[in-house]
Amino acid sequence: MSDGTETAHTEPLTAPGEVQVRRALLSVSDKTGLVALGRGLVARDFELVSTGGTARALRDAGLPVTDVAGVTGSPEMLDGRVKTLHPRIHGGILADRSKETHLAQLQEHTIDPIEIATPE
Repeated sequence: MSDGTETAHTEPLTAPGEVQVRRALLSVSDKTGLVALGRGLVARDFELVSTGGTARALRDAGLPVTDVAGVTGSPEMLDGRVKTLHPRIHGGILADRSKETHLAQLQEHTIDPIEIATPE
């Protein structure tokens, strides 16, 4: 999309058992150090996934960022209180990638793992 957002994945990104996308979910109220963190993650080939003001700060610094709504296909709602509560986010965080069944379920539901999540 021209506004910098991306749409939800509809096709599997990897074969079962194969993980290619490295994602970091960033959502913070205190933006101190955010841009440096984002740059470091991008330099290590992470895809940045973020919300609202955090996504805006990363974009303003020239970093590529995917909006959470682009991952989930659902908009933020209730004044931003509901944005990451979605299987495409929590499934990506909670999957145990040492278990073939988890990897197969991620593949089945086109969910990319999330390796890093800020505690916000």
